[in-house]
Amino acid sequence: MDRRRVIDLGEFADELRRDPHPVYARLRERGPVHRVRLPGSDENYETWLVVGYEEARAALADPRLAKNGAEIGATFLDEELIGKHLLAVDPPRHTRLRSLVTRAFTMRRVQRLRPRIQRITDDLLDEMLPRGRADLVESLAFPLPITVICELLGVPDMDRAEFRKMSNEVVAPTSSQTEYDAVVRLAEYLTQLIEDKRRAAPTDDLLSDLIRTTAEDGDRLSPDELRGMAYLLLVAGHETTVNLIGNGVHALLTHPGQLADLRADMNLLDGAIEEMLRYEGPVQSATFRYAAEPLEIAGTPIEQGDHLVVGLTAAGRDAARWDDPHRFDIHRDARGHLAFGHGIHFCLGAPLARLEGRIAVGTLLERAPGLALDGEPGEWLPGMLMRGMRGLPVRW
Repeated sequence: MDRRRVIDLGEFADELRRDPHPVYARLRERGPVHRVRLPGSDENYETWLVVGYEEARAALADPRLAKNGAEIGATFLDEELIGKHLLAVDPPRHTRLRSLVTRAFTMRRVQRLRPRIQRITDDLLDEMLPRGRADLVESLAFPLPITVICELLGVPDMDRAEFRKMSNEVVAPTSSQTEYDAVVRLAEYLTQLIEDKRRAAPTDDLLSDLIRTTAEDGDRLSPDELRGMAYLLLVAGHETTVNLIGNGVHALLTHPGQLADLRADMNLLDGAIEEMLRYEGPVQSATFRYAAEPLEIAGTPIEQGDHLVVGLTAAGRDAARWDDPHRFDIHRDARGHLAFGHGIHFCLGAPLARLEGRIAVGTLLERAPGLALDGEPGEWLPGMLMRGMRGLPVRW
């Protein structure tokens, strides 16, 4: 790929927001790796975008593509104001942090949440269903995961509407100023929350466990690391699940044959969730990586210090990996998709997101047999990080 040939994705910003798949398909026809200028970025800022499945999978696991931008003089707002977290560090620090977190955030802990997730879902549907119509994002897709993650972390009841505004500004900012303000408020909130938990009597929530967790050698998370971890778990721990539920239900309702198949055999639910993740996953692009040394991807030379973005949404529709990739098919084997990433940065919360998605979608279909769209979905989130709708009007 000629480095001088740069594709300005800002020219396709509206299309990328509404439906990015045709844009990625056109790019893949020309090759799996492209030099691009991202929508909304400085006109002098360029990065590499990977749109092929095999190339994306390899890039996500390539240790030469680092996450710690400080090594090349690049930092991001959340790292500066909140602290380093798992998505912003490399081994050996990443290995250490992940080890400390997985001591507390275990599969057993996730499975223990199953009855509570079911109860929250039932309560939300008890409130929603008598109305006959609702915005599914507002009524179920958002309140379920935010309630679960807040209870898991031990976050007191907060103004959920205000938190949602802050969180949306972090993952899909409308301006640099609103993004900055949101990160500052989150940093202040988490600092106070951690301090309050240090002073309080021990409880069994995840954040309290992280404060107390100690490795065999006595290692513990520092205050900055605790704040960074709480930030990552709180924001990523609900944003992805909101979009999984919203995008997944939207896919079902726009493919009535698939919806009928699932209703006829709910044993297809696990596979349907995986197909939802492949077809319209909650994260459009992985966070930035940096070339720690020169390398090649599909014959394209990447210079040391170059930035790189891996297109997770693009990889989910690559015809070289998936037969008829633009067809939503809950019968296909969609395992191997990259919706939760790959390699050492594979999403820590994937088991929880899958569990919430299965319970939410399964219970909704059982209790709302006439579920259908009630108009056009709300606008899609801006930017190339998340893939989700602000609203999904439904009736039953």
